[in-house]
Amino acid sequence: MNYFEYNGIRSSDMGVRISAKDIFSAPKYDISFFSIPGRDGELISPNKRYPNTTVSYTCFVPAKSIAELAAKITAIKGWLYAEPDRYHTLSDSYDTAFTRRAIFNNKLDIEDELNKIGVFTVNFTCHPMRFLNAGQAQVSSSTSGFVLNNPYNFTAKPYIKVVGRGSGTLTIQSKNATEQWHFSTLNGYTECDSELMNFYHGTEPKNDTVSGEGFPCLHPGANTISFDGGITEVQVIPRWVSL
Repeated sequence: MNYFEYNGIRSSDMGVRISAKDIFSAPKYDISFFSIPGRDGELISPNKRYPNTTVSYTCFVPAKSIAELAAKITAIKGWLYAEPDRYHTLSDSYDTAFTRRAIFNNKLDIEDELNKIGVFTVNFTCHPMRFLNAGQAQVSSSTSGFVLNNPYNFTAKPYIKVVGRGSGTLTIQSKNATEQWHFSTLNGYTECDSELMNFYHGTEPKNDTVSGEGFPCLHPGANTISFDGGITEVQVIPRWVSL
């Protein structure tokens, strides 16, 4: 039976069956157009982002009685409306290589057919990118100059743990860029979450001990990761993404 899983619970375990889906649509790139008097066409100003997208499942819930249907619908509402103030992991049996970050923040209109079948559509508001499951695996190296290949045309924002003591420099070289970050006080390790745009050590902020422009990213194609000084190991969760 096909299913979607949201916030750790599968739809099939809630008695929900899927009759149709819209899960492969992609959002429109966020750009602005400007007109200049006397000039043909319009200028493009990219906002360098994708907005959220919508993933939908058209569902039905079979039941042997109106009482059973009411109980199932009550449980479904409790599941979907729980923790409505944050993103949760969304996956399904149609796209098993990827997961999404989603939130249910819509009305749930349930149509009662013959008092025994509840028909409804679940619309999730999702982060524009899908996250490759294999990209959540950690890669570690104690040898400078190891290579991570980004298989998609979208820049990944990894989690990186820089292990060592004292000071050292981390360099990421890709086809079109060479970027460096200098760590002045490692004290065992410094973590970097490029999605959250934060350097830290456990619960201690470390942004004031790291110099460099922006946060580490893994660009499409080969990314050579080098390090020196007191850095002895680099651990990376690449977080490969695609639309």
